[in-house]
Amino acid sequence: MEDAFARSVPEVLDFFGVNPTKGLTDIQVTSHARIYGRNVLPQEESTPFWKLVLKQFDDLLVKILIAAAVVSFLLALVNGETGLTAFLEPSVILMILAANAAVGVITETNAEKALEELRAYQADVATVMRNGCFSILPATELVPGDIVEVSVGCKIPADLRMIDMLSDQLRVDQAILTGESSSVEKELESTLTTNAVYQDKTNILFSGTVVVAGRARAVVVEVGSNTAMGSIRDSMLRTEDEATPLKRKLDEFGTFLAKVIAGICILVWIVNIGHFRDPIHGGFFQGAVHYFKIAVALAVAAIPEGLPAVVTTCLALGTKRMARLNAIVRSLPSVETLGCTTVICSDKTGTLTTNMMSVSKICVLQSASHGVVAAEYNVSGTTYAPEGSIFDRMGMQLDFPAQFPCLLHIAMCSALCNESVIQYNPDKKNYEKIGESTEVALRILAEKVGLPGFDSMPSALNMLTKHERASYCNHYWENQFKKISILDFSRDRKMMSVLCSRKQIEIMFSKGAPESIISKCTSILCNDDGSTVPLTAHIRAELESRFSSFAGKDTLRCLALALKRMPTGQKNISLDDEKDLTFIGLVGMLDPPREEVRNAILSCMTAGIRVMVVTGDNKTTAESLCRKIGAFDHLEDFVGRSFTASEFEDLSALEKTMALQQMTLFTRVEPSHKKMLVEALQHQNEVVAMTGDGVNDAPALKKADIGIAMGSGTAVAKSASDMVLADDNFATIVAAVAEGRAIYNNTKQFIRYMISSNIGEVVCIFVAAVLGIPDTLVPVQLLWVNLVTDGLPATAIGFNKQDSDVMKVKPRKVNEAVVSGWLFFRYLVIGAYVGLATVAGFIWWFIYSDTGPKIPYTELMNFDSCLKRETTYPCSIFSDRHPSTVSMTVLVVVEMFNALNNLSENQSLVVIPPWSNLWLVGSIGLTMLLHCLILYVQPLSILFSVVPLTWDEWTTVLYLSFPVIIIDEILKFFSRNSIGMRFNLRLRRAEFLPKREVRDK
Repeated sequence: MEDAFARSVPEVLDFFGVNPTKGLTDIQVTSHARIYGRNVLPQEESTPFWKLVLKQFDDLLVKILIAAAVVSFLLALVNGETGLTAFLEPSVILMILAANAAVGVITETNAEKALEELRAYQADVATVMRNGCFSILPATELVPGDIVEVSVGCKIPADLRMIDMLSDQLRVDQAILTGESSSVEKELESTLTTNAVYQDKTNILFSGTVVVAGRARAVVVEVGSNTAMGSIRDSMLRTEDEATPLKRKLDEFGTFLAKVIAGICILVWIVNIGHFRDPIHGGFFQGAVHYFKIAVALAVAAIPEGLPAVVTTCLALGTKRMARLNAIVRSLPSVETLGCTTVICSDKTGTLTTNMMSVSKICVLQSASHGVVAAEYNVSGTTYAPEGSIFDRMGMQLDFPAQFPCLLHIAMCSALCNESVIQYNPDKKNYEKIGESTEVALRILAEKVGLPGFDSMPSALNMLTKHERASYCNHYWENQFKKISILDFSRDRKMMSVLCSRKQIEIMFSKGAPESIISKCTSILCNDDGSTVPLTAHIRAELESRFSSFAGKDTLRCLALALKRMPTGQKNISLDDEKDLTFIGLVGMLDPPREEVRNAILSCMTAGIRVMVVTGDNKTTAESLCRKIGAFDHLEDFVGRSFTASEFEDLSALEKTMALQQMTLFTRVEPSHKKMLVEALQHQNEVVAMTGDGVNDAPALKKADIGIAMGSGTAVAKSASDMVLADDNFATIVAAVAEGRAIYNNTKQFIRYMISSNIGEVVCIFVAAVLGIPDTLVPVQLLWVNLVTDGLPATAIGFNKQDSDVMKVKPRKVNEAVVSGWLFFRYLVIGAYVGLATVAGFIWWFIYSDTGPKIPYTELMNFDSCLKRETTYPCSIFSDRHPSTVSMTVLVVVEMFNALNNLSENQSLVVIPPWSNLWLVGSIGLTMLLHCLILYVQPLSILFSVVPLTWDEWTTVLYLSFPVIIIDEILKFFSRNSIGMRFNLRLRRAEFLPKREVRDK
């Protein structure tokens, strides 16, 4: 029944045909179960394991690698090759792809846990009336129309419509659903609000929420997936994971690279059609196969096989650094997404605030002897921990607050006129509440005031264990005073009273709404000497003025406290006793903002990141918080910046677009509104980070580019998020963003490094094929270079230090290409030199090396006709492994020098020397050690078709390799002097790498 909130109690009962005094009959239960279904969240179908595995291979670069591996395997079979070397290349490629697929499967399996965690918020049992009597049944057996009784501590088992109030009031904590900081009072009357959100449905008890005060009966109106909790589940199921900006850029790069590879491979094969019949091949078909192998080698050379592994490794290293900052990363790609975040949509309750109601201000009458003098005190401490101090209006801390009469009696009243409990949880290492949050705030205030008559009180309390300290002062007052009678809070009186006895003296303590308490007071306690004076009209006006200031300007939730001396021996109190009270004081409490949030928001503004506060709370309270945390510091007014969900929905499409570009505060929202907001911002090409801690936040966390959950939040929110803040500190997000930007910069550097290296390999093979000289490198050598000698330094580049101004620049655009314009030209130049140097090393051995044949260059170009001509050298020299070993070594060493070039994009090695990243120096040393290992140790040298090199050959390798440093230093100089910028501008409309202008959806 979707509109139960708008209907009267008789209408709802008639709809289900149920008698509220007898409940459903067994026949009705069976009928309703068949019509409406069971009260369970359906088990969603998990993706089959084989589909998850196949999904990991749905990538163009991966498909090309698989094709290259299969072709290499088939060619080895066609040529009749056997042994380890024949199948090494396809085996290694497939092992790499399998490892990457395993990481992907694990990540996607974790993503489905959010839906499983949602079931933890379903009630296990319910007190149900059927056939005229109550019984306790499993909550799963509830059907619409069932009459259910709920009381304090009860978890609501389904969506219920209130039908009967069995106590003065019923209050429910529904923060996990709506994000409201305070519990909500429920009522029987129907709701007339149009487009009512959850907060407006004050007669509905939502599944999964908890009763914190009172007792009532209600009728089940929705079960299972039709409940509010069920709609969250459905929303999460409909949400598809978005590819991260880096993933999209790598996909674009893969598409571009695939086209280039295909073109070059076909070109090389076509260029050499005339050589298919060369005698050295033994026939046309064998020649075609030979040059097809060269084309496959070219594909292996062009694809950076180690790129997926290196990206994963770099992101994993980033997660370890973030963990030290208290940011626990659940999804590796989200590390990089932080770097381009443009909007942070922050939940208010529990994220910007502590979600722990605490007293922040106290107002008492200081003296009335020389005119009315009111005194205000500020209270520090923003959590349920009994830690904090009381300060006077001048900011001076009170060493012994309990020495002041009004503060002492406020502590007494707070401890005695109270039904809540505060306790220490050693497992979670924090203080937890049981009961109404406002009452818990009063208990903590009593702890902060302390006890009278002990000069060593502050230090003595600090010596207690956390368990003993939780309610030490409260227990003291409860032991001093014996509670005799209680008048519970009621909506009409808006107050609560308790009669206590101490040493044959009976005192009634009262607390409640200021307007109710003040109207029943005839005297007031003075703070300077503890005297009681009449409550004059002048004093009453002053108190009402302070109350208006607390509630209006400071948006505090106010309570007034009072007492009354009762006749000796009185055992009960009635409503008639709640008059002629003595006013003690006024307390103002709020869900306080976290102390570090203001600076964090300022850092976000400096970094070009917009912070948008999204909350289920009311507009006035949220605007006050935004003032406190600095979100409105740069604004003169809130017009066009602050909207409720209903106000936003009433706007036209154009007005909504304009509002989204300026909005700072979004209030009275439901879970669907949060997800809608994320989608709308994403349509405007914003990269959205959403923070939250409640079940209500889960769909938006899952939809956002990066979902950030609080460590103390619900398991559902954590499972739906990409990152969890272990310390619940909004400021940690800023540190994580800085780390994310640094990780992206380093990722970009090693991607460029690997691209330039692969360009060199392509140039090497292509030039060799065009010149008509023998193969410079065999596929297994290319694989070794791509995986080991490229991979280790590329990973070490991920340890480059964070730039000092990383949080002073605007977020990068999501459509920014990884390599484009002038930068791509630079790496073409570097890659071309790498390739030419590798070919030069090959040619040098044949023409100039003392260990080589020293043949003319023309003979080398005509090597394929050697068998048909008379030569002064044996044709077997063209099968010698020396020249390819020299080429491979040149390729390795030149790439080590090139790795040093990537310590910075534009800074010279003179400014950022190699030892600024010792990991890179170490990786270069390890790479060279491994290379020497395969050169000088058998059977590795046989496996990789290499031989040991002489000192002269090593000298030539160094001569050919070092110039890459000089070339890149020259190119960096041009970059620093704006030549690169002008080049970029000329190429803006025709970049070498693709660039998306709109967001992929």
